Amino acid sequence: MSDTKDISLSVNGKQYSANVETRVHLADFLREELKLTGTHIGCEHGVCGTCTILVDGKATRACLMLAVQANGKEITTIEGLGDAKSLHPVQEAFRDNHALQCGYCTPGMIMSLAAYLEDNPNPEESDIREAISGNICRCTGYQGIVAAGLQAAKEMQGKR
Repeated sequence: MSDTKDISLSVNGKQYSANVETRVHLADFLREELKLTGTHIGCEHGVCGTCTILVDGKATRACLMLAVQANGKEITTIEGLGDAKSLHPVQEAFRDNHALQCGYCTPGMIMSLAAYLEDNPNPEESDIREAISGNICRCTGYQGIVAAGLQAAKEMQGKR
């Protein structure tokens, strides 16, 4: 018999309550229970960064966090960062700079950069490279991603 726990959390501004097995990872809960499939699962060891989401505004690997640990937390996934009518500046910059190819790493990259740029509004190219160093992309060569990070930083500075 599995151990379960009741949790309550906010995901993309919407309140959810659920009874979850204590062993379920947050990434699996988001994908399977809430049907928010933008949070990708890659290595399941926290190395690739594809599952990066925001937990209380901080970039977090959803594959390394249990759903029960998210109890009472504010979660933002790629689905909640922006929408088709109002993209987040990082999403716009990814589009403008062709910073994606297959798209598998894209949600994690965007979430990592969005969190980083909130705390570091005036980065250099080397800062952007360091900020995404925990996210692996096998397609782009990173140039477009770095350019997108720099563009997004400038855009976000104008909105502060």
